[in-house]
Amino acid sequence: MTMGIQGDGGDRHMDGNVLAGPLGELFSVDVTAATGTCAQCGRNGPVAGLPVYANAPGMVARCPGCDNVLMRLVRSPDSAWLDFGGFTALRIPVPAR
Repeated sequence: MTMGIQGDGGDRHMDGNVLAGPLGELFSVDVTAATGTCAQCGRNGPVAGLPVYANAPGMVARCPGCDNVLMRLVRSPDSAWLDFGGFTALRIPVPAR
């Protein structure tokens, strides 16, 4: 997968692969490989394919279909705040036991 900057003018965003490092610090699985369902429009797709806006005090991932905020990640030196509230479900592949 490639990571790139997309959009034009003030609507510049990176793809969801930019979340791999920050989420990797919190989870033992690659959350960017997960498939999420948007709570607003029902669109399904991989977290790695979401438009992510990182020029705020954190990272915001939006639905590419309806622009709903799916996920927010904010870090401080000793804490992380993670909001998956825009998803109805997040299917995370895990190794078989």
